[in-house]
Amino acid sequence: MSIALFTLGGTISMAGTHRLSGDDLTAAMPGLDELGHAVEIQDIEKIPSADLTAAKLLEVVDAASKAVAAGAAGVVVTQGTDTLEEGAFLADLVWPHPQPLVFTGAMRNPTLAGPDGPANLLAALRVAGSPAARDLGALVVFKEEIHAARWVRKTHSTSTATFASPNTGPIGHVVEDQVRVLTRPLRLDGVQGSAEPATLDKLRVALYTVTMDDDGVLLQGLADTHQGLVVAGYGVGHVPAALAPALGDLAARIPVVLTSRTGAGSVVRNTYHSPGSEADLLQRGLIDGGFLDPYKARVLLRLLLATDEDIPGAFAQYT
Repeated sequence: MSIALFTLGGTISMAGTHRLSGDDLTAAMPGLDELGHAVEIQDIEKIPSADLTAAKLLEVVDAASKAVAAGAAGVVVTQGTDTLEEGAFLADLVWPHPQPLVFTGAMRNPTLAGPDGPANLLAALRVAGSPAARDLGALVVFKEEIHAARWVRKTHSTSTATFASPNTGPIGHVVEDQVRVLTRPLRLDGVQGSAEPATLDKLRVALYTVTMDDDGVLLQGLADTHQGLVVAGYGVGHVPAALAPALGDLAARIPVVLTSRTGAGSVVRNTYHSPGSEADLLQRGLIDGGFLDPYKARVLLRLLLATDEDIPGAFAQYT
């Protein structure tokens, strides 16, 4: 059986002004002959990760699904790391197959000393072809660590160890060329409907990070221009008291999801009760984002809006 490799752009494929193809990437990777699977390469348009869109990523996921239907044991996608955590989570929400869908990339390009792309790609290919990685949905493989897409975060701007899962840690490792899955997180239902790329392109979901002395002026008129809002609140889900009425008014018009800006942990429901607290905001109609970080909450909300699914019910899986 083969492994399908889909290559986008990003640091892993940058060699000065030259952009490396999938053939270039695999040629630079030691151990390919010992992989045990043929690698079927499909080079996608080379797009910087900052310019990737949900619509483009869903096209890649659709192509990956067709590769699995044609007999691939698993799929690897290489892309830039800036939006890799969002791309992997988006894929996880719609990936219906038991075969692994693995995302990887690099922090150091091939022109630098110690490029990490070849090692990351080899580990990702090993995971994609491993029976141990089946039924785990979309995964991110970096530095021989295996992360579940819904937990992983990019945590450092330059370190090759940037990808981490603050709430859980990695779910497995690649050790001496062997895929070792140590824990198997519950596979969630994801999004069942099919989102049309044209519909996604038209949807606008804002992300609002609360800061000290926030007067909320940027929230004015937001329901007239956007179809949804994710709030990254303080700590366990707090905002200044002055913002609470404005957020309640918005929640009466569009879905508003409450998350934490801290990078780890969950918002709570019933610990604090003052104006602007999590209990106050949830009573005003905001949706509990649970353990989802603001970026993944925005991905999920946008996809739910595009498929007309039950938004509070879907977010309830992550609380």
